[in-house]
Amino acid sequence: MKILVVDDTLLARQLMSHALRPYGDVDVVVNGEEALEVFKSSLKEKTPYSVIFLDIMMPEMDGHEALRQIRQWEDSQGIKEPVPVVMTTALGDKENILSSFKEGCEHYLVKPIELAKLFNIMTELGFSKSS
Repeated sequence: MKILVVDDTLLARQLMSHALRPYGDVDVVVNGEEALEVFKSSLKEKTPYSVIFLDIMMPEMDGHEALRQIRQWEDSQGIKEPVPVVMTTALGDKENILSSFKEGCEHYLVKPIELAKLFNIMTELGFSKSS
């Protein structure tokens, strides 16, 4: 299983990578532009991501725009099962939460990340830790 963590904060990337490593291979990038680039490359190489954890507040391209572009690209490629996206952000306000779900995320995780909630989301998405 391949996991993509998108966050501009080093500590957040390290925490997420460490917590998610038992589930599979974890790639990390620092903004939405890089996320879109590696997402497209993974599909072209037929090694797609199983889940993407996407921060909202980032330089270059924020998480909302990255999610919109990921969904648009999936639509343009005729992808029937979009990659699950979990927004991971300090923004817990109703506007950002609703906007994220309208744009196509499956889950919303407010920072600081509680590992129990992270693991519950992985279980809900049907993923289990590797032995």
